[in-house]
Amino acid sequence: MLNLKLKLKLKLKHKLTATRFIPPLSSSARPSLLLSTKNIATTNVVVDVEGFRLRDYFQQSRDLLIKSDGGPPRIFDIWCLHIPTTDRTPFTDLVKLVEKTVRSENCRFPNRPIYIVGESFGGCLALAVAARIPHIDLVLILANSATSFSKSQLQPLLPILKIMPDYSVLPYVMSLMTGVPSRMVMSTAQKGLPSPETVTDLSEAVTALFSYLSDLADVLTVEMVLWKLKMVESACAYSNSCLHSVSAQTLVLSSGNDQLLPSVQEGERLRKILPNCQIRTFSDCGHALFLEEDFDLVTVIKGAGFYRRAKHTDYASDFLPPSPREIKDIVDSARWLDVATSPVMLSTLEDGKIVRGLSGIPSQGPVLFVGCHNMLGFEVAPMIRRFILEQNIIIRGVAHPMLFNKYREGQMPDLATYDVARVLGAVPVSASNLYKLFSMKSHVLLYPGGVREALHRKGEEYKLFWPEQSEFVRMAARFGTTIIPFGAVGEDDFTQLVVDYDDQMKIPFMKDYVKEITQESMKLRSEMEGEIANQDLHLPILLPKVPGRYYYLFGKPIMTKGRREELRNKERAHQVYKEVKREVEKCLCYCKTKREGDPYRNIIPRFMYQATHGPESQVPTFDLH
Repeated sequence: MLNLKLKLKLKLKHKLTATRFIPPLSSSARPSLLLSTKNIATTNVVVDVEGFRLRDYFQQSRDLLIKSDGGPPRIFDIWCLHIPTTDRTPFTDLVKLVEKTVRSENCRFPNRPIYIVGESFGGCLALAVAARIPHIDLVLILANSATSFSKSQLQPLLPILKIMPDYSVLPYVMSLMTGVPSRMVMSTAQKGLPSPETVTDLSEAVTALFSYLSDLADVLTVEMVLWKLKMVESACAYSNSCLHSVSAQTLVLSSGNDQLLPSVQEGERLRKILPNCQIRTFSDCGHALFLEEDFDLVTVIKGAGFYRRAKHTDYASDFLPPSPREIKDIVDSARWLDVATSPVMLSTLEDGKIVRGLSGIPSQGPVLFVGCHNMLGFEVAPMIRRFILEQNIIIRGVAHPMLFNKYREGQMPDLATYDVARVLGAVPVSASNLYKLFSMKSHVLLYPGGVREALHRKGEEYKLFWPEQSEFVRMAARFGTTIIPFGAVGEDDFTQLVVDYDDQMKIPFMKDYVKEITQESMKLRSEMEGEIANQDLHLPILLPKVPGRYYYLFGKPIMTKGRREELRNKERAHQVYKEVKREVEKCLCYCKTKREGDPYRNIIPRFMYQATHGPESQVPTFDLH
């Protein structure tokens, strides 16, 4: 048993230890994680981690999961349910076993959530347990739940299995149905290794696969598989009968290429039934989602906003900094932004000198960046990416609540659209969240103009729509925050606004659409009047242009350290507020003026420059002097 525990910990690696998934806090402040059974063939658990590949899994599975040790089902100290291949415990007894463990853990630490992660059959088990203990704070992570087993392609296989003479064929049939060999080949090919390395890597993987299948053939008899299928059939019926009793927070993970279950359709069905449910779909993945080499469960949980340490999610305090792998994936996926926008980054030193790059930005927080939103916030992504690449700084955005909560189904964008923002630490806009970010010495991004600027009208590019009262200065001074006004220019070089809010209000069906999506969203600044008050949400109609270039100027830092008492005075704080606003306008004016002298403002000269100097070369810009 000790050997099994150690190897399971090795397999899960640091993704589920105190330094990654569970942060280094007291045990009473950490969430518990219960991993349920994986699939109908091996009923084991594995979570994909950095550097953990399929052949590693097969190698470890040979000793851990295929050979029977003759014991009953049991739960280890990392709460991983293991069902030996020869075990015939009924599904209802497994439910009671997991329920008992969850109750025990909840008694030990009643103020922390318990995560139950279940794939396929394990999804049914998780739902069944949650239905029996609705008073316990649970978070369910269901990957390709077998609650749709009645519609599975395995159903026609049942009578065939009963007469199948060659037992050794069975493991190969099961592995092909789960898509493991094809996914292994695709994963190896997608690495882009040189041909000899690709051949070697693939050869080793296939050798490990067939070695694994050879061992699997010794234990996966028809009798055993029939029992597993009977167990899944029972689990499907049981869990579906009690779905109405499940109130737990639930994240459904659906594979678009699942050859065993209609997982995408089932995910939609569960979302409609379960009261607190979100979906994430992985179009190219097969049934064994946790064995996909590019799948990272921790990233998915963080991106969906499901990681929390207490009863309710605290986006400021629950933030886990992105891992190196997450950073690389985010930066690489947004590489096209550099090609399209070729951002010019300028910053200002304390003596007022403007320099290329971000050397004028303090490396230590708290720092507050205050700027003017471009249309739909186009300027945010290139800026955040540049700070990561050049300064290794994660900027935490203060964003509209629609990025975090969907109050009812309708026309609002799916929450999955904003997963990257949550992984990078964005928080809903509120005074309390701003307070927490400053106290954590974060680099914070704030747009006082909010939706009004991001959804401005024709002719209002780079115009500030700020509230009259100062909303952040006194709080910034309380923590000695460095305020950096900045301007970003370039939206008009990429798009042309064709139909704005005023135009849409003149068209009946578009007016109704705007009203509908506005009602779906949380109201902000409802106590105010005028243009900065709560704004109607709408989607402006834009036409793309031949891409121009983005220009950023970070103005002279405004220090509040040592000015806490001074800036408690509302009038003095308001003067600083107006100073910040003036500096933002100056930065915008500087960028708009200087870009006129940039010979590489258009994408065609930039491509020509990089064609002669190399694709990674930094394209020049205007003279600073």
